[in-house]
Amino acid sequence: MDVGIIGCGLIGHKRAASLPQGYLHAVADIDINRAKQLACQYQGVKPYSEWKKMLKESGIDTVIISTTNNWLAPITLEAVRSGINVLVEKPAARNYKEFDEIIQESENKPAKIMVGYNLRCHPSFIKAKKIIESGDLGEIMYIRGRYGHGGRKGYENEWRANPEISGGGELLDQGVHLIDLSRWFLGDFTRVDGYIHTYFWNMPVEDNGFIYLETESGKTAWLHVSCTEWKNLFSYEIFCETGKLQIDGIGGSYGTERLTLYRMLPQMGPPETTIWEYPFPDNSWRTQFEQFEEAVKSGVSLHPDLYDARENLKIVSRIYGEYEI
Repeated sequence: MDVGIIGCGLIGHKRAASLPQGYLHAVADIDINRAKQLACQYQGVKPYSEWKKMLKESGIDTVIISTTNNWLAPITLEAVRSGINVLVEKPAARNYKEFDEIIQESENKPAKIMVGYNLRCHPSFIKAKKIIESGDLGEIMYIRGRYGHGGRKGYENEWRANPEISGGGELLDQGVHLIDLSRWFLGDFTRVDGYIHTYFWNMPVEDNGFIYLETESGKTAWLHVSCTEWKNLFSYEIFCETGKLQIDGIGGSYGTERLTLYRMLPQMGPPETTIWEYPFPDNSWRTQFEQFEEAVKSGVSLHPDLYDARENLKIVSRIYGEYEI
């Protein structure tokens, strides 16, 4: 693949590092110095200050879009029109309506699109998904998830606090990850409820989101996301008929990634416990790109795709009071 990256911030650097050697050909950022800073780390990479110019002139066949939320959908649309494959960061748009034109355009174009919900590619979730699909623990009954951080000095002045750029607050930032994972395990939800509030940060978007999701068959997900967590936390529990899977930590400041299986015994009582730990660096970015490349080359369906991203943002919009399911 001949890859370009648009958006040369923290995530752009992570995406560049996840690529096989020789894949990266061009980078673009409205701040040309940031583009040059990323480009100089890789041989033969050309920096651009105009992303449209990069799409037209660089000869790339694939683009990774890691900009602020307000540019994710417009750049994806332009790339699809140009027949360029797209890996776009979550949430891929500011609201579900921004997907309509992209979906319509993509139906008549060869470009493939994947959305960067990289938590699906963490080893604990890959392992958990295999255990669930084996049927060894019976059916999933319900899910409980928490994801939060403590912000940082000046957080209320960053772009995530500006609804015109971000589209929303913590629910749209970390919340969509938990929503996406819950749809991955349980399927689509027919009942959505929740509450958002700004408790601490002086900003016009929420710093906490509380989410209740229910499938047609009554399986539920209780989720909480927060940027008043103070100590970074990730916890995701999947309760099944004969056991429970618990994922704690996703590396870095969230702690060592760990999957714990609590298997109920016939006599009940204390469960049989098995623990897998993944102390190595976060390889989910590399794993996701490998899945993306394999799907593009083989022609199979890409997941998570635009449909997944749109459904996730429909849930967000429902809690914001902007959409009725």
